[in-house]
Amino acid sequence: MIDYKQIPNSDHWEIVKAVNKGWSKDQKYYIQTRDKEELLLRVSDIKEYEQKKKEYNSLKRLDNMDFLVSKPIDFGVCNKGQAVYSLLTWIAGEDAEIILPTFDDKEQYHLGVKAGEILRQIHSIPAPKDQPSWSERFNKKIDRKISNYKSCSIQFEGADKMIGYIEENRSLLLNRPQSFQHGDYHVGNMIITPVGELGIIDFNRWDYGDPWEEFNRIVWSVAKSPSFASGYINGYFKNQVPDLFFRLLALYIANNQLGAISWAIPFGEEEVNTMLKQADEVLKWYDGFTTYIPDWYLKI
Repeated sequence: MIDYKQIPNSDHWEIVKAVNKGWSKDQKYYIQTRDKEELLLRVSDIKEYEQKKKEYNSLKRLDNMDFLVSKPIDFGVCNKGQAVYSLLTWIAGEDAEIILPTFDDKEQYHLGVKAGEILRQIHSIPAPKDQPSWSERFNKKIDRKISNYKSCSIQFEGADKMIGYIEENRSLLLNRPQSFQHGDYHVGNMIITPVGELGIIDFNRWDYGDPWEEFNRIVWSVAKSPSFASGYINGYFKNQVPDLFFRLLALYIANNQLGAISWAIPFGEEEVNTMLKQADEVLKWYDGFTTYIPDWYLKI
């Protein structure tokens, strides 16, 4: 347990409980005050002060938007100067990835539409004007991920088809706009409240980039509900989905999938097998990347 006595008003906290979920390196705690107010405390090493300050300030930019999100309350240093903290509002409810499959397809689709509408709001925040071009940035990422995959000890059948699709479609990256990104937008970072409202959490991977790249994590949402994933796309585009979106989505998913194999190795065999299974699913969606519209997509 960290020493949080330096945090203002922490003497009013009645419950401090560790939250052990997610991939973030942050230590996370559920807080309940004497007044029954619920809060989320995120704590990181002091070396991450500047990055965490930027993350906290980025959340402030979402303050006036019309959706449920953890709102920033306080930021500073604790643990005798060894840690940096962010204090946020807590969103009460169930993890979407757990509860979503218990709903019928219509409700799953409706929540997906809401997720798309929320993401469109998030993407209304422009990127800084001095950002390098998206084509320059993402082509470097492609080069790195292909190189890492080829030198990786674990290979999978069909990777050549993914690489082929990526190489043939690099030109689609030219002149892409950039905006604020959540960075890890999928059902694992969503909460469904007792009244059925969708809340968005964990902005710790925020970035700026092509807003459509944000959909590369949709693989996790599809695994829980293809109806939700379809609604998510249709809601974002108000049912007018451009053909170019699907072409780019296939590229972003393929690139992410290649990188996932080498990423998973340090986490052990179970995680590697999860990513290999996911790669196989993606190849089926796209019929070995002979098409660019995934087979689970429901056009309404």
